[in-house]
This record gives sequence, C-alpha cells and structure tokens, in this order.
Amino acid sequence: MVLGMAPAAAGAGCLLPLLQSLGWQVRDADVRVPTVHGGTPCRRASLEAAWQHGDLQVRVPRGYDADRRDQVYRDLLEHPATLCAYAFVLGDATRRATARLQANSGYRFSALQLGWIGFGPRGAQAQGWQRFRSFGRGYAPAGGNTAAIEAFYSGWVRSECGVGRQVAQLATQRELYGEAGFDREFTAGELSIGTFLTLHDTPSILLGSNAGELFADGKAVRTSRLGRQAFVGVPGFIVHVFDKHYLDDINNQAENFVITEVSAEAADALARHGGLEHYDALNRRLWALSRQFPGSGRRRFERLLYARDPALRAAVPEAQRPLLAQMDAVLADPVYTGVHVYVHPKGVRPLGYHIARLLDRNPRTPYSIELGLHNLHTTLFRRWLRAQLRDCTASTSFIQPRGNVWNWA
Repeated sequence: MVLGMAPAAAGAGCLLPLLQSLGWQVRDADVRVPTVHGGTPCRRASLEAAWQHGDLQVRVPRGYDADRRDQVYRDLLEHPATLCAYAFVLGDATRRATARLQANSGYRFSALQLGWIGFGPRGAQAQGWQRFRSFGRGYAPAGGNTAAIEAFYSGWVRSECGVGRQVAQLATQRELYGEAGFDREFTAGELSIGTFLTLHDTPSILLGSNAGELFADGKAVRTSRLGRQAFVGVPGFIVHVFDKHYLDDINNQAENFVITEVSAEAADALARHGGLEHYDALNRRLWALSRQFPGSGRRRFERLLYARDPALRAAVPEAQRPLLAQMDAVLADPVYTGVHVYVHPKGVRPLGYHIARLLDRNPRTPYSIELGLHNLHTTLFRRWLRAQLRDCTASTSFIQPRGNVWNWA
C-alpha cells in the first residue's frame, strides 16, 4: 500500500494527534530504539478491547528529537495496525449511515422495470440531484454533496438495492468526514449513482476513474485472515447460482449489501473455513433441503426458519421435523447469525435472514455470496488520512510515496 500522504510540514503537531485519534498509544520510554506493538486490532470488538489486549502501543526513546519523532510517526501511518484502527472509525460511520437510511420510511424500493432511481413528484433537482443518464440510470449531486445524501436520509426516493448499496457506501463517507468535509472533499461526479455499468464511465469513487486501487476478494479469503473489522463497510452481493431461466422473481435475482458488523464467532468461522466458499456449499445444502420440504405459502421459509413462527413450526408434520432440524442446523452457523448486512429496503439484518428469504422468492436456485470490489482500505483510506492532515496543516506539500508496503496477501 502506498500512502505518501503526510505533508512535509506536518510534524508532531499533526501526525501524533492523528495517530492518537485512531487509537495509537504513544509514550516516551527508556529505550534505545522505538518499540512498536501493533497487535491484531482487526480481530477485536472495539478499540477499547484492542487496548486491553495490548494492541496499538508505541514506546519512543526519550532522547529523540523532533525530526526522529516525526519519522516514527510517519512510519506508524504505514503500519498495518493503523488500517485496522481506522476500521473502527469506518465501522462506526457505516452503522450511522445505514441506521439513517433504514429509518427513512420515504426511501422505498423500485422494481427494475420502473427505473433504477426515482425522486417522486418533487423531482431530482428539488432533492439535490441532477440526471446525466436516462431512465434513472445515472445521477450526480446538484448543489451540495451533503444535501444530496440527505434526500436518502429524509426525502422521498425510490431505487433498487444496487443503488441502495451505492448510497450506503457514499453515506458512510459523509459520516466519516462530517458534512463540511464531505462537501469539500468530493466533486459531484465522484458521488455518481446509477447502474453499476454507468459508474464505470464516471469519476465515481466507487467504481469509476477516481476509484483508484480496487481490492478484489470475492470469496473473502484474504479478508477472513485479517479479522472481523476488515469486513465492516465492505460491499457485496448475494446472487443466484443457476441461469435466469430458474428465476421466478426477477426483482430478487440478487441482493446487494454493505456489511455493518461481524461477530467474533462469525469471524472465527470465516477464518477457519477460509472465507465464503464454504457458505456457498451450505447455501446449496439448505436449498436442496428446502426442495424436499412439502407445502407452500407466502414468506414460508422466512417465517419458518428466520422468524421461527411458533404456529407455523408446530404445524410441521412429524415426518418432516428431522428435515426442519437439518435446515435449522445449517442456519445456526455463526456466519448466518453474526454477519449483519444492510440491504435496501430491508435494513440491517443477519445474513441468514436473506438466505432464508430467497428460498421463498426464487425456490428453484441456490444463492452464492460474494464481496464486491472496493477501495475502502486503499484509495479511500489514504484520501481520508490526507484530508485529516490537510485540515490540520493547510499545507499542500506532500512527501513522496515510499513504495508498496501494505501486503494483503
């Protein structure tokens, strides 16, 4: 990972407070050389838990002058544990953003044939957006980034879940920077929303020309090695395995999500199984069991397996109860219960809810879980650090990159 973001003028006056705000505990000590113990904060539940385990600790020789201290602080910005410390801040921002989106009853779902995005009778301009593609396929903020996101927080807007995912990702940046910083840091084009193909032809920070360095880890193999906090804020999708011919509800062919929280048990399970591929196999097993289950009914599996409706479960014939027990056992895995995702318009729910729900919507195909391309830990992380230092120093003189020192492998 190439940082190269620290202004030359940003000495201890800015670098140290930034590091401390992220959770590094830097102390003078009677040591000959700096001692750094980053630990494994990505595996902790919170910053406080990281401190309790001795993570994010630095000892600086008492005799170090300002220049040598500055170099220690610059090195810490490049330390892997700094990204994990940032992940706590990012996670809080993600949860604030998705809670605001979930709380807006005016933010509704549109089927694809009705257009990807709709701004109701008031229109896009009145809610802070301008169209640049027809049929609701592309919009960018008009008159302020914060005001544009506010339309999804409190306005009357419709979209499908792919745009819902984009909005959640952009709203996370709003919460991360604060209103003034969000308006100042990003251009309107960088916050474009629309079809995913549309974003590739824009300056979008998600998938366009300003996205920078994208991280690909579809089955979460590398992310699982890092720990629970490395998942938070990451986008992804649940998508049908079989051909579209097997879809009964085209509007639920996929569910786009942003991860809001991962429990310790879920993180351990993902690490133990090496990512999400194991869960695609479990999804298929659950689907195969569902095909043996007799009967029908609206939201049957959602009510039976997730809501655990007492009356519905009591009505299951005795002969089918072993089958139900097997399905329960699959969904009892901590990844299904402990990975929470935001999906528009369902809000924040555990992953298992969506897997059970899709058994009802498209019963003829199993589903696969993928993480999407993202730059949360690369370009957007570096950009946030630059902005923090720039706000502190008001300097535009940056040090040169020192090479690719961040290894995700």
